[in-house]
Amino acid sequence: MIRVVFFDLDDTLVDTSRLAELARKNAIENMIQHGMPVDFDTAYNELLELINEYGSNFPHHFDYLLRRLDLKYNPKWVAAGVIAYHNTKFAHIREVKHARKTLIKLREMGYRLGIITDGNPIKQWEKVLRLDLDDFFEHMVVSDFEGVKKPHPKIYQKALKIFEVSPEEALMVGDRLYSDIYGAKRVGMHTVWFRYGKYADRELEYKEYADFKINDLLELPEILEVLKDGSNKEVPADR
Repeated sequence: MIRVVFFDLDDTLVDTSRLAELARKNAIENMIQHGMPVDFDTAYNELLELINEYGSNFPHHFDYLLRRLDLKYNPKWVAAGVIAYHNTKFAHIREVKHARKTLIKLREMGYRLGIITDGNPIKQWEKVLRLDLDDFFEHMVVSDFEGVKKPHPKIYQKALKIFEVSPEEALMVGDRLYSDIYGAKRVGMHTVWFRYGKYADRELEYKEYADFKINDLLELPEILEVLKDGSNKEVPADR
């Protein structure tokens, strides 16, 4: 019987990819408006390459951007980028559709809830707190705090240990087949692939590790009912 439902955070509960794209574009536009002498496409594409190389949590994206563009360092341009980026994040952060309704329903059904996510702990907690979702979850396990990233088995094992449940008593819900689904399945957890965001059609070689596939989080309660009664009833999740 499932006792705990774990969720990934980005593009599972929080609509992160669209938010990040908008924030980065607004940052480049604001830097140009304040005098950075580069066209938008050149600067934006360079920023995307930089993020791909150094990761999204690197704290000096805009500083390095100027270096890569062979521009003399100008703190005004960097400040313009930082301001636009954060203002966009604060103004446009959103839950994934039906996330709150699903969490309310799962809690009413008696399930314990947790988050297993990669990233910076402060940034990840900021998203949860800004959306006022923290009361739903007993614990959030974050890679940069634990010292291990998904899909490494240890991050899932740490989460299971915190909740004091076996893998068979846990369900993992996430948008990424590799890090969320493959990682959780390797330790024996039940898995639900939430086909959403930029990874909806990627990493398909790991599709076999998904016990279920859903396109809407509101499909989760029915899946849990199927797992609870052990029936062969089909779930409208296009597995």
